[in-house]
Amino acid sequence: MTAFRRRRRPGADGADGSAAFDRRLILPMILGAILNPINSTMLAVALVPIGIAFGAPASETAWLVTGLYLATAVGQPVVGRLIDLYGPRRLYLVGSVLIGVGGVLGTLAPSLGVLVVARVLIGFGTCAGYPAAMHLIRTEAERTGRDSPQTILTILAVSTQTVAVIGPTLGGLLIALGGWHATFAVNVPLALACLALGAWRLPREPLAERSARAGLAARIDLAGIVLFTVTLVGLLLFLVHPELSLWFLPVLAVGAGAGLVWWELRAGTPFLDLRLLAGNGPLLATYARSLLTAVSSYSLLYGYTQWLEEGRGLDPSVAGLVLLPVFGAGIVVSTVTGRRPEIRGKLLVGAATQVVVAGLLLTLGSASALWLVVVVALVAGVPQGLNNLANQNAVYHQATPERIGSSAGLLRTFYYLGAIVASTAGGVFLSPRADTPGLHQLAWFMLGAAALFVVVTLADRSLGRVQVRPEHLAKAGNSGSRTSPP
Repeated sequence: MTAFRRRRRPGADGADGSAAFDRRLILPMILGAILNPINSTMLAVALVPIGIAFGAPASETAWLVTGLYLATAVGQPVVGRLIDLYGPRRLYLVGSVLIGVGGVLGTLAPSLGVLVVARVLIGFGTCAGYPAAMHLIRTEAERTGRDSPQTILTILAVSTQTVAVIGPTLGGLLIALGGWHATFAVNVPLALACLALGAWRLPREPLAERSARAGLAARIDLAGIVLFTVTLVGLLLFLVHPELSLWFLPVLAVGAGAGLVWWELRAGTPFLDLRLLAGNGPLLATYARSLLTAVSSYSLLYGYTQWLEEGRGLDPSVAGLVLLPVFGAGIVVSTVTGRRPEIRGKLLVGAATQVVVAGLLLTLGSASALWLVVVVALVAGVPQGLNNLANQNAVYHQATPERIGSSAGLLRTFYYLGAIVASTAGGVFLSPRADTPGLHQLAWFMLGAAALFVVVTLADRSLGRVQVRPEHLAKAGNSGSRTSPP
């Protein structure tokens, strides 16, 4: 049994006397989970003033974005695995300290290089929030013997989407109040809040269980983590800068990846249990859908925004307003459908809508009516809300309980990989100018990704069996997966 199952905390019981989800965990869970997306989005409006302050071109300030993406893509599954071994409390608190240090360093940074280091520290610090939240939700389900309410998973998904909406606006407000330094300084009070809430509300483990975890953690697979890091960094750096002069990066990634497979198949306690992953087809399909979701979502976010300004001729402020319906519709859709536990229907509707969005983009031109441009944004919000929520819920049900943290971290890794693929595609199709022919080429690329998403979803027959009734929760937890065996 886990510490969460054995301990009955005040306020964790329902009116009928049965154990219920401890809602005091929600605030630290949500605050920790949103710190990564809020730092991703609010920096967008700070890149230009940072470049002016340090006399740096856009090619150099782009490392502020790349640094956070790399740290997050690599760090989420690594920190998630540490959460599986040590529990969420300690990693949550350590992550909060890193965020605070990164905030102070960024605020006082004397050069762009130091600023990039601050972003990497913030990236690693924010890696703990989402895996910790998923771990807490899962262990609360084990403690209570009842599946956690769909509302909790929905709150987690909606909160991160909401931050995507307010991030640039918050960044602009902070810059107006205190310059670009304020976008880093804001992390200090947020980190202090996480420290206080984490220390106050996240449960401690009993000494016996802490000793058991320490024995398991002593066998942590450091070689596997290093090989995984080298593989992913080499791959992502090449995707961000796909140049012939950097040919050695994919070679390095392939070599390290081969070494990773060889080592993990022989390790006693592997960082990535490849045999377990290979036997969990539904989880691998969810990771593939997460990547494809990000490809479509970020292709629209990057490409459509550029086309609105350069191809359609809208003022940047107007273009920003046109994008609000994407996030607004996504939040509404997630909120309305979040209480429904089934996953397959959400994914099928989201998949079909992605195809529709790509088709609508093919109809746009420089003279398209503004109302049609807004309609495209509204329709695009439907898969934004459905797919992210469904993929998150699928991982919660499909991952083995003892690896829920690392499994949730891998979900975000695949999502960021898709975002980088979308960014690279935008650079190819919309260079040197985001005109209408370039938008149409990007739309065909999005259509291909959407069609592949449809195929992966239709082929995954396990999605219809992904839920279990509460009385089968303990059995499902022991079996390691909530889907039928693949």
